[in-house]
Amino acid sequence: MPKVGMPEIRKPQLINATMQAIDSVGLQKASVVMISSYAGVSPAIINHYFGGKSGLLEATMRSILKQLSDGVRSRLQEAGPDDVIARIQAIVGGNFSPDQLDSKVVKTWLAFWSQSMHDDMLFRLQRVNEKRLISHLTLELKKVLPPEKATFVAQGIAALIDGIWLRGALSPQGINAELAQRMITDYLEHQLS
Repeated sequence: MPKVGMPEIRKPQLINATMQAIDSVGLQKASVVMISSYAGVSPAIINHYFGGKSGLLEATMRSILKQLSDGVRSRLQEAGPDDVIARIQAIVGGNFSPDQLDSKVVKTWLAFWSQSMHDDMLFRLQRVNEKRLISHLTLELKKVLPPEKATFVAQGIAALIDGIWLRGALSPQGINAELAQRMITDYLEHQLS
């Protein structure tokens, strides 16, 4: 008989172990056996809770996306409701927060993006994340811009976030959150002027 409360303990352990394994050897070499050894559990537990490596990657990305969403929401609560620039900066800041820039999270994001081109569920997760970002940005920008222009600028900011993030992730220096925020704020101010 399974112990009560074990999924609440094991699932986060396995999600963290997945990110550690991806950080160490990449997604392709991060086997179920390796991930389970990082978590200190039997490989069968991964199949039991997630149905295999693919399900575990999905759960890992759901966890990272929830962390991202919670971070953005928290930052938006601190920004004034009518300060569009501060609210956009809050959204951008959430995407470049320290927890999102942790090495194992960055490498998991890269593995996710690569794998999402070949996995329908991961592709859907990516689309939800993309739509959420555009929606947040457009909602704020419509306060000061006509709808078409707001959508255009939102897509530009989203492209800057993704481009700066990807370029930094692949750079030996890593992602420079402060520079990203300055570049995107500069773009935003030019679009609003």
